[in-house]
Amino acid sequence: MRRREFIRLLGGGAAAWPLAARAQQGERVRRVAVLMSLSADDPEASVRSTVLAQTLRELGWTVGRNIQLDYRWAGGDAGLRRRYSAELVALAPDVILTNGAASLIALR
Repeated sequence: MRRREFIRLLGGGAAAWPLAARAQQGERVRRVAVLMSLSADDPEASVRSTVLAQTLRELGWTVGRNIQLDYRWAGGDAGLRRRYSAELVALAPDVILTNGAASLIALR
């Protein structure tokens, strides 16, 4: 009788193990790539990045906890725009945001 109880105990533990492992995993961090046609030192760029982070926070997304923002600032340079587009796509983000048609064309 003891042998059967022992086998049942092992079987139940093995079945519960994957559930316990999943419960201990943290929340998945979503990656958002942002390609801006502004330069990083442009005052408008600072305003836009602040508003984006604030809006995401209001929606329950916290940078560093459940979301990561990867910015690239092309500053109107078509060569940089193409290079940064390739970099951002290579990161395999969950979503890519852009602020203009030129950046969108570079991403396509």
